Amino acid sequence: MNDLHKSSTEEELTEEEFIELVLAEQQKALAEERQQRLQGKKPKKQKPIVKWIVWSMAFVLFFNTFALLFQIYSIPALDFIKVSTKLSAQEDIQTYKKAVVEISTGNSKGTGFAISSDGLIVTNAHVVEDALTLSVVFPQEGLMEAQLLQSFPDVDLALLQVTGDNIPSLSLAEEPNYAKDEHVYFIGNPLAFTGIANEGTLLEPTLLYDWQEPVMMIQAPVYKGNSGSPVLNADGEVIGVIFATMKQEPFGRVGLFVPVQVLQNLLKSHTFD
Repeated sequence: MNDLHKSSTEEELTEEEFIELVLAEQQKALAEERQQRLQGKKPKKQKPIVKWIVWSMAFVLFFNTFALLFQIYSIPALDFIKVSTKLSAQEDIQTYKKAVVEISTGNSKGTGFAISSDGLIVTNAHVVEDALTLSVVFPQEGLMEAQLLQSFPDVDLALLQVTGDNIPSLSLAEEPNYAKDEHVYFIGNPLAFTGIANEGTLLEPTLLYDWQEPVMMIQAPVYKGNSGSPVLNADGEVIGVIFATMKQEPFGRVGLFVPVQVLQNLLKSHTFD
């Protein structure tokens, strides 16, 4: 996920960023080991003393990490899992989640969602840029190969296409109000998780220095991997697409989403074969 800052002052590593780094390193180590096995390379054997030191350090890191997690259990980076479990018990959220996909590019992961039964999918342009491969995973339909129809970097949106019939999809809101403090939902694949439902409140629009279109701010636990997540109103209609976070006074760290009208204008002004 893009992380936009209006201040150039150095920031301390937050607990959720620490957790993200730990998960990222774990995935990196697993990927390297898997690659070595595919190439027929055997992991190098370590001397007993070296192996003992490595395992001791790993145990300390493991213990300290979980001790930290228990100490900070109330922070949003862990609370969002509890919230998702609660929301996912709702029938409407279960229905919305069917249309939200995990997007894989070969070197990164993001979120997208279908907006038509024949497989038109919306995500962020930065999620699919420099993609080595392009595939999506639906909760029920499973893995599908995807084709990039068009990317719009100036508004950080992209359209993909998969082949299928009766694919679960979400409806786009026609004229959302964007009332301040309006309660909204969003679904995505933050950190190392998939299909996480969460909630937040709308704040106000803001114009980024390098954008022509204003974007909306949302008070919500938005993390890396939420890029491309649909923001839904109380009626289950998409009112925007999450693409970044930034710090904004007096709100603190906020999520940013592209208003759905921007997407609708692109759909009306372009034809996709």
